[in-house]
Amino acid sequence: MTPLRILSENRNGALFLALALVWGTSFIAIKSGLDVLPPVLFAALRYDIAGLLLLGYAAVASERWRPETGSEWRLVAVGGTLIIGVHFALLFTGQQYVTSGTAAIVLSTAPMLTPVFAWLLLSDERIGRAGTVGALLGLVGVAIVADPDPGAIGDQLHGVGLLFLSAASFAFGAVLVKRMRAALPLAATQAWMMLVGAAMLHGLSPLLGEPSVGRVGWTPEAAAALAYLAVVAGAVGFLIYFDLLDRVGAIEISLVNYAVPVVAALAGWAALGERITATTAVGFLVIFAGFGLLKWDALFPRIVRLQARAGRGASAENVYVLEGGAFSGSSAGERAYADD
Repeated sequence: MTPLRILSENRNGALFLALALVWGTSFIAIKSGLDVLPPVLFAALRYDIAGLLLLGYAAVASERWRPETGSEWRLVAVGGTLIIGVHFALLFTGQQYVTSGTAAIVLSTAPMLTPVFAWLLLSDERIGRAGTVGALLGLVGVAIVADPDPGAIGDQLHGVGLLFLSAASFAFGAVLVKRMRAALPLAATQAWMMLVGAAMLHGLSPLLGEPSVGRVGWTPEAAAALAYLAVVAGAVGFLIYFDLLDRVGAIEISLVNYAVPVVAALAGWAALGERITATTAVGFLVIFAGFGLLKWDALFPRIVRLQARAGRGASAENVYVLEGGAFSGSSAGERAYADD
């Protein structure tokens, strides 16, 4: 079999690994940039650039590149505020206090919190007993990662608390967006959310006493971190995400949230000398187990189909594509967000 044939048949797996690598290493880029840049301004600049790049892509590749109806503007406003603005203000601030791997692990609770908020807010959503146990396991995992003790207050515990609130803002925003029906293409929706979120972050930064862009002591490392986050992890990462979402569906692509912490922890150890503690590893495993319980009803039929198709010698392309199309039955809001 030729290398080109192998690459073609394993395209989805290769893109999944690339996305995990790009988003996992984004946490060490954030950590590096925070040595110089104030957190909220840093997040704002990241989404200035990423939003404009993605909007340019949407203008070329989408049928429509800007919101036109009131419902579309409301969707963009809610998503931009909660999924981008509040989420990343808390994320960048919280990561000042914890390692890259710890930050990624706590953020991996976002896809677990989403169905919990949906159960509370949407009458047609249910999580059942297994889902309830899974959600509780997720909280236990976060508590283990936080490793609370009197000496941790103001440091590890403070950072984990901010990051958990960041994940909650993301999940809550995702549920609100899910309720909004809008026909704006996905890339354009995400681009406008980024720009709205960036504007909010720019407004919040001076209120928190952060210096302006001109007063920051820029270094080559800080500029490189910003460029990597905006262009590679932001614009390119989201394009990979869109492609995979179209091919494999929301359930499978959500598993990238559990590959990202592994990459982040290893990258933090290799590049920044961050320690990977046994407590952190145990907390991650507990969170992952909770996710499995929460998503069991959705994951189990897919696992059975994958095993059956693998037994028949199906190619990777055939194994991962869902029947009926990845987008069937889902709104633009359900697809307009991703973790990091």
